[in-house]
Amino acid sequence: MARELTPEDHSVKLELLQLLARQGRRMPYPVGLSAVVIAAMAAPRLPLWVTVGWVALVFAVLALRWVLLGRLPAMQQVAVDKRLQWAVGLSLLNGLVFTLSLAFAPYMSDYQRMVQTLLLLGLCAGAVASTAGNAPVFRAFLVPLTLANSLAWLVGGAHGLGWEDWALSLLILGFGLILAGLARDTYRVFVESVLIRQQQVKSNQQLRLALSQAEQAMLAKTRFLASASHDLRQPMHTLSLFGAALEMRQLDKPTAEIAVNMNLALRSLSSQMDALLDISKLDAQVVPVHNQAIALKPWLTRLYQEFLPMAQRKHLRLTLLCQPAAWVESDPVLLERVVRNLLDNAVKYTQAGEVVIEVTEGDEVWIIEVRDTGAGIAEHEQARVFEEFYQIGNPERDRNKGLGLGLSIVSRLVDLLDLHLELRSVQGLGSSFKLSIAATEAGSAVSAPSGGMPELSLPPLRVLVIDDEEPVRLAMQALLSAHGCEVVGASGTREGLLKSMAARPDIALVDYRLRAGEDGIAAVRSLRSAVPELPAVLISGDTAPERLREAHAAGLILLHKPVSQEQLVAAMHAALTAAYPHDGPGI
Repeated sequence: MARELTPEDHSVKLELLQLLARQGRRMPYPVGLSAVVIAAMAAPRLPLWVTVGWVALVFAVLALRWVLLGRLPAMQQVAVDKRLQWAVGLSLLNGLVFTLSLAFAPYMSDYQRMVQTLLLLGLCAGAVASTAGNAPVFRAFLVPLTLANSLAWLVGGAHGLGWEDWALSLLILGFGLILAGLARDTYRVFVESVLIRQQQVKSNQQLRLALSQAEQAMLAKTRFLASASHDLRQPMHTLSLFGAALEMRQLDKPTAEIAVNMNLALRSLSSQMDALLDISKLDAQVVPVHNQAIALKPWLTRLYQEFLPMAQRKHLRLTLLCQPAAWVESDPVLLERVVRNLLDNAVKYTQAGEVVIEVTEGDEVWIIEVRDTGAGIAEHEQARVFEEFYQIGNPERDRNKGLGLGLSIVSRLVDLLDLHLELRSVQGLGSSFKLSIAATEAGSAVSAPSGGMPELSLPPLRVLVIDDEEPVRLAMQALLSAHGCEVVGASGTREGLLKSMAARPDIALVDYRLRAGEDGIAAVRSLRSAVPELPAVLISGDTAPERLREAHAAGLILLHKPVSQEQLVAAMHAALTAAYPHDGPGI
């Protein structure tokens, strides 16, 4: 009973058939040339039809091998072992045909016989590679040809049988045995290489599957975060608007303190949500870079003064060392975010000692170094601190220590600004972050955004609010009414169009995600078809990167929920100014 082939054996034999098919198309050229040379040496002493007939037979066998070996790999309906038997038969036929050439030996000189022997042994040596050393295929060619070649020298030449003939006969047999051993090793290497390639293919398939699963998990995480962010931002947005409206009311002192503390808690939660938004913005590549000349001394002094109370509360020394001649070229807003995050981490994670901001001059750069005497970062942790949501020393996930996004944002911003950031830290001795920024000549001083409160007053405006959430519309009405605005609410685009045609609004505040498949960008386009050049502000709780790109491409002012009173008023001022640069409605 025939042994059932394992998948490995089957694949090795298929690979062997493909090799034999390739070699069957390559070997006719050297083999045919060898046959012509042998026939040419014997031709002067034999009838022409004998040598020509033998050469014709050789080429016929080569043509047969060309055709049949080339077809064997594709003959899936035939068992692989059966196809290999046919390959063995073709190899035996080829060996027997060349064995017939030894009948020419008695009609050749000793020199010609030696040439013939070398040619036949060369064909046997070449067969090791052309058959991959497979024993049945290789031996079917080697055995008859080697035995006949050895016996041909024992027949003796024109001068009878001498010791040289015996020696050559034995050497031919010995060479045949050596080739057999070499073929065995060659086939073992061939099998190992096939199995290794199969393992690589299998590993690659597993890696591709794992990569696909990881990508799907990442997409699922992105969708989950976007949905969760949107769903969480909606009630936070409503609370923020109601809280701002509440603070504007005349309240007794205890109630006013409650309102203030409630709004502080909302701002803290909002800042953590904004950190997630910053990651989405940077991943969406919608953050523009506007490089300008920056005087570092006044720029860093403002940040120093901002963080000084926080450091003093923790009894830390906060020191700023900067030369007045330090000027760099970068985006002041984005660069401030980088330095602010580094300072915030340094003060937050240093329990005793000092935090130093030092600016030193390098080779065509100025280096801003933020160093501290905090707990430091272990060497194996230093690469991971730039990952999202990774924090050292916060296993309980204390929200007062943030979400672990600060350094991740820093890393992305450093890449965006084409800066160099170097981290050096020793556990227990503190950390140092060095930021290298291109130096520039002194020019018009640019300070970072002051972070001061924008103008909170609004002129009397007719404001159209389109949002499918009624609590949001009511909260907008409560807040904007306190500013003396007339608020008209609509739950969708159609209702908003009807109310706009009844009485033209001065500005529209439109939610990005509306019901019935509508979106805020399309809603603004529809409103502007009825009310040309209508100022509009888009408000979104959706932080998915593709949504961010769409809003950016539409050229709309985009606010992300929860929106503070300051952000809302500033955005409305900006939209009105852009639409009516020459003292338009209420400006």
